[in-house]
Amino acid sequence: MASAASAGPPLLQATSLERRFGALRALRGVSLSVYPGECHLVVGPNGAGKSTLLRLLAGLARPSAGSIAIDGEALSGAPSLRRAIGLLSHQSHLYDDLSALENLAFAARLYQLSGDPTGTARRRLAALGLTERLDEPIRKLSRGTVLRLAIARALLHGPRLLLLDEPFTGLDPKAADHVVDLLTAERRVGKGLVLVSHDVHESWELATHVHILVRGAWTLDEPRSGTLEGFLSRYREVLHG
Repeated sequence: MASAASAGPPLLQATSLERRFGALRALRGVSLSVYPGECHLVVGPNGAGKSTLLRLLAGLARPSAGSIAIDGEALSGAPSLRRAIGLLSHQSHLYDDLSALENLAFAARLYQLSGDPTGTARRRLAALGLTERLDEPIRKLSRGTVLRLAIARALLHGPRLLLLDEPFTGLDPKAADHVVDLLTAERRVGKGLVLVSHDVHESWELATHVHILVRGAWTLDEPRSGTLEGFLSRYREVLHG
């Protein structure tokens, strides 16, 4: 799948990232360039450093070495750049006693979005097929529905870079297809995506680039090519070779 890379600087440029926890090196010299319209799929075994990588890219933690830039500007020197980032992590950042609509309207106010916060929230919920669950408190919703709401929250402020940690976990096939369609639309209008997922089947057609992270370092880092079956065969060789 072709990307929409431009001649300008990458939307995201991570260079030689390292992250140490005492003697443990969770990341070892990881570099990543993401241009508008690209989706970078990152896979790897548990403990490979995938979630650590996303936390660094989101500005939630600082690398022990290396640098991160958004549109050519250092993320560490400009906290305001975090507004360009939408993060889906293992925490939903939703309030259990508020309804879906109330949660997203509250987030719209936090982001100081123009217009009516409730109207903005309704439109984003509709985009994810969640209009029938507007008034139900989060604590009464299924894991899959909460995940879709968390994706809606991550997209609410129109970020240019989307960082997604396991966006398909707990979704039934229909809901997963809806999320794929939504993320594909975001990619086609020039958003950059970094997507961590164990479910390569759901993510394969969305991806423009594929990466395998093992023990904190890339063992594969290239544009997507060939078939899913061929990639899975290479992945198994990396893990068991």
